[in-house]
Amino acid sequence: MDLLSKKASTYEVLRQHGVDRRSFIKFCTMMAAALGLESSMVPTIAAALENKPRLPVLWLHGLECTCCSESFIRSSHPIAQDVVLNMISLDYDDTLQAAAGFQAEEIRQRIIKEYPGEYVLAVEGNAPTHDDGVYCMVGGDSFLNILKETAEHAKAIIAWGSCASNGCVQAAKPNPTGAKPVHQLITNKAVINVPGCPPIAEVMTGVLTYILTFGALPELDRLGRPKMFYGQRIHDKCYRRAFFDAGQFVEAWDDDGARRGWCLYKMGCRGPNTYNACANVKWNGGVSYPIGSGHPCIGCSEPGFWDNGPFYERLTNVPLIGIEATPDAIGATLAGAAVIGVGAHLVSSVIRRGVQPSPSTQKPASQTERR
Repeated sequence: MDLLSKKASTYEVLRQHGVDRRSFIKFCTMMAAALGLESSMVPTIAAALENKPRLPVLWLHGLECTCCSESFIRSSHPIAQDVVLNMISLDYDDTLQAAAGFQAEEIRQRIIKEYPGEYVLAVEGNAPTHDDGVYCMVGGDSFLNILKETAEHAKAIIAWGSCASNGCVQAAKPNPTGAKPVHQLITNKAVINVPGCPPIAEVMTGVLTYILTFGALPELDRLGRPKMFYGQRIHDKCYRRAFFDAGQFVEAWDDDGARRGWCLYKMGCRGPNTYNACANVKWNGGVSYPIGSGHPCIGCSEPGFWDNGPFYERLTNVPLIGIEATPDAIGATLAGAAVIGVGAHLVSSVIRRGVQPSPSTQKPASQTERR
């Protein structure tokens, strides 16, 4: 029996905590919905959680502000307690663990040795590369070395947040420490990027659930992001989209449009070119998200968002009906188009029939013509 099989399965731990079968199936159904899977996949999730041992997870922290951990522990579907205590075996996380110093580093080394190719490496933050990585040291070693050492035998690598996924503010110009995201440092393995500043809590737990259930990486987009959560623009699901299409925009923070909930595009909203699940999953247990609270999207799940100009200036150019217009102007344009269309139809009809003189202008035929 290998070492990993000694770990209890998720279902076994849940039963030890008094979770009945009905609640367990309800949990599996909820996770299938969160992952965008069909209801037919619920038995697959249940079987995985019943039979597979919990995933060992090593969670590293580089240059970051810990907002990803703050988001993770606020997950409500499922709650972080269920994820940490039941679904995974969080063996190393210097923010959440009780151990410190030599004890903590001994745990990380032991997991790498005992579970090669079986543990998940979760990385929060990025690594400085200038001056041998001296700008981020952990236990006397550079975070750059620790990251590479831990990634070598990992089953999967997850880059939590924009710091780990695309560099974020640490890698913003002029980037004096040479900070780089995980995928630029670990190039021999696939890296799951889960960007956002921070990422949505349920997106984070959803990615872990997928890996636990299927033992594989979720389908990724060209930027290494899970398509199930980053497959649509915020703009496509935004409840203010109707105002965008109608050309009704907030022009100032306290104007009538702001009070009416009009589109925030002119106030710098990056929703039209930002891919994330904010408008679907939302934040704080599905309560709201930045646009719903009256603030434009700053595009934090897109590469280079920090250097993409002032957040409150409109920088994008989205050529859809309504842009830079008012409803009256759009109505006039459509009316003009209708008139032009009617005229074009009449002209084409005349051409098809041939030009015929009006009956009132026809001259009577002469006797010769009649004969």
